Amino acid sequence: MELRVTDVSKTYSNGVRALDGVSLTIPTGMFGLLGPNGSGKTTLMRTLATLQEPDEGSARLGELDVLTQKESVRRVLGYLPQEFGLYPNVSALALLSHLATLKGITSRSERAGVVEALLKRTGLWEVRDKKLGGFSGGMKQRFGIAQALLGDPKLIIVDEPTAGLDPEERTRFLNHLSEIGENVIVILSTHIVDDVAEVCTSMAIIRKGRVLHTGEPRAAIDALRGRIWTKAIDKADLAEHERAHHVVSTHLRGGKTIVHVLADTRPGASFDGADPDLEDVYFVKLGEDGNGGGGTSSQGGR
Repeated sequence: MELRVTDVSKTYSNGVRALDGVSLTIPTGMFGLLGPNGSGKTTLMRTLATLQEPDEGSARLGELDVLTQKESVRRVLGYLPQEFGLYPNVSALALLSHLATLKGITSRSERAGVVEALLKRTGLWEVRDKKLGGFSGGMKQRFGIAQALLGDPKLIIVDEPTAGLDPEERTRFLNHLSEIGENVIVILSTHIVDDVAEVCTSMAIIRKGRVLHTGEPRAAIDALRGRIWTKAIDKADLAEHERAHHVVSTHLRGGKTIVHVLADTRPGASFDGADPDLEDVYFVKLGEDGNGGGGTSSQGGR
């Protein structure tokens, strides 16, 4: 099964054009939708989750028309939005069982088996009777995945799922997603480059509602080999380097500013060749779209 999005556009009443002719073909597996905040990712996810209408375009999940067969799509959809509410005084077991009933699992014995399996799969079985208000951020996200897996979905959408998680919870969460993505379509919408680099086999980069790039992360990285150069400079010299070179990104390390520069040949004797990564791809694509210079890494280093 694949999800095919064709020429989807959306303009809000305040004049903001959130989506501008978005077309994507998303196969089974982990798909990363990567873009800065405000790029249109959430608008696209809400559209695919049947929560809002586009102004133009179409979307099909296999044989289903996402825009006109909403109830059929919802039966095979799992959705974890960026912000979702939980009843703080209800246990994980009770709420997941209730959500399973709403999803159409009406047999008590079947529901009990499904709920137990999902809580075990997401590592929450031992805390099944704990009230959700006492869950950590990572535990809440794992509960979100558990509810998204109800009903054996064919499409799972997760929007900015690792924001605010500590490194251990983030790794555990991404591992869960990777396992799920072996058999269904999982769309990971995020502004965190490392999330896409670690778990996604295909991706798209989106900015200002337009798709700038699609393909496999590894292929995009390979296309930059031999073209990324690095150098440690004083922060005061950054403006000069930005005038003289195509600075892709900068980040701080040990009190120095580390610049990554895009060039077909070594831009100077003081530069060293660097192995490109997905962050380089990301900032190069944003720069090609007229971003006006390099980006500042928020990943805490490369």
